[in-house]
Amino acid sequence: MGTWDIGPFENDTAADFANDLDDAAEGERETLIRRVLMRSADNQDYLEAPYAEEAVAAAALIAAQCPGGEPVSPHYGPDEPVPSLPTDLSRLAVEALDRVLSDESELSELWGEAEDGRRWRDSIRQMRQVLEPHPYKVPAGDAELRSNS
Repeated sequence: MGTWDIGPFENDTAADFANDLDDAAEGERETLIRRVLMRSADNQDYLEAPYAEEAVAAAALIAAQCPGGEPVSPHYGPDEPVPSLPTDLSRLAVEALDRVLSDESELSELWGEAEDGRRWRDSIRQMRQVLEPHPYKVPAGDAELRSNS
């Protein structure tokens, strides 16, 4: 992994996604975010790490606009402002994050082997709670979260 920390934009793929958002016209940024989330949420096969990393970054942009959301890192996130995003993207972001945390996700496997894997999972779970502020439901097959909840 070209990753330097657990933050949503602290890996090469998410940094490239931030650049893509900066290069996109303002009116195209929401579509780009939606497309990235749908690609992960709708994936029925093994979810490759680059798609999952982009989905986490996109979800972080939405969570940043929610009450209690963390601002996106000004060093690694997009430089250009993200438009106000529609509320339906929160549900899509939750679905994408559930998919990222599933057993059929390369990113989940990679973080499962990493020293900071637990911190990464906790950060994803916190973001998910901001996006869907009712009791957290553990995705099917996510045994580590189930045992740590």
